[in-house]
Amino acid sequence: MSKTNAGNFFEDFTVGEVIEHATPRTITEGDRALYGALYPTRFAIPSSAEFAESVGLRPAPVEELIAFHVAFGKTVPDVSLNAVANLGYAECRFHRPVVPGDTLHTSSEVIGLKQNSNGKTGVVYVRSTATNQRGEVALDWCRWVMVHKRDTEAPAPETVVPDLAPVVAAEDLVVPEGLDFSSYDFTAAGEPHRFDDYEVGEKIDHVDGVTFTDAEHMLATRLWQNTAKVHFNTEARPDGNRLIYGGHVISTARALSFNGLANAQLIAAINGGSHVAPAFAGDTVYAWSEVLDKAETTAPGVAALRLRLVATKGRDESMTLKVTEDDKQKYAAGVLLDLDYWAFIPR
Repeated sequence: MSKTNAGNFFEDFTVGEVIEHATPRTITEGDRALYGALYPTRFAIPSSAEFAESVGLRPAPVEELIAFHVAFGKTVPDVSLNAVANLGYAECRFHRPVVPGDTLHTSSEVIGLKQNSNGKTGVVYVRSTATNQRGEVALDWCRWVMVHKRDTEAPAPETVVPDLAPVVAAEDLVVPEGLDFSSYDFTAAGEPHRFDDYEVGEKIDHVDGVTFTDAEHMLATRLWQNTAKVHFNTEARPDGNRLIYGGHVISTARALSFNGLANAQLIAAINGGSHVAPAFAGDTVYAWSEVLDKAETTAPGVAALRLRLVATKGRDESMTLKVTEDDKQKYAAGVLLDLDYWAFIPR
C-alpha cells in the first residue's frame, strides 16, 4: 500500500462527511511582514500596533485575509489537490481577529456534490471552519471547487447542490470585541472618507496596477501551504502554465482598494465570490469597487459597507462588470474576480 497521498478525487467525496485537516498553523509576525512584501497593503490597523490599540484592538490583528489564506491552505490536500479550479465562495464570516501567536485548526464538511456533464470532473461543495487554540471559531466559509475524477467510468453520485445565502445579513456581522472608532485618526489612516461619504451605487476606480510574477505567486502559495498542483507544476495543466491561486488575486485587489477605501479597515464577511477567469504570470491586475449597501452597528463609531471588489486584467476605466451578448449577460472581457464583502468603517 502506498504511503503517499494522491489527494481525493471527485468520487472519493461523500455528502455529510467531515474532514479534519492536518497541520495546524501558528500565525506569526513573519506572516504580517511577508504579506506586506507580497501585496501593496497599507491598511492602518494591521500595519500599526499603535493605531490598532487606539481603536480598541490589542494586540494588533493581522489582516483578515492572512487567516483566510492559512485556513484555506489547510483544506487543499484533502479538498482541492486534484482541482481544475476553485470556483467561488459564500457565507464567509470573520468571528474574531487573529493575532500573532494564534494557532488555526481547520475542518470541512462536504455539503454538496454535482458531477459535470463531461463525466470527467465534478463540483464539490464544502463548509470549512477554522478555530484557534482555545477552540473559538476564527472564521468559517463555504466554497465550491471543480475536481478531477480518478475513474471517468465511476457512477455519478446523487446531485446535491446546497442552498447558500447570497448575502451575510448585516445583523449577523460580528464586530470585534472592544472595537471603537469614535476617536479614529483619519490622518494616520491615510484618507478622510468615512461611512457617510459613500453612496450606494457609487463606483471607485482604484487606479493602480500590479503585474504578477511566477516567483511572487508561488512564494505566496507556499506561505499559505497551499499544495494544489496547478499552482506549481507546469505538467499539471495542458497549456503548461502555472495557475495563480485565486486568493492571491483577492489579496492583490484588496490591497489596491486602499486608494479610495483606506478606512474600510476590517473585512467582516465575504458574501460571495467568483473567480471569473484564470490569472497567470505577466498579467497586470487593476481593481475597482462598487458600494452595494450600507449598515450601522451598535459599536461606537463603527458602521459597515457592503462592497463589490472587481479585479481586472488591464485597467477598465469604464468599470464594466457585465455585458449583454445574444440577449445573455456575461462578464466583461478582462474581469478576473467578482468579490462581494462587508467591511467595517468609521462613521
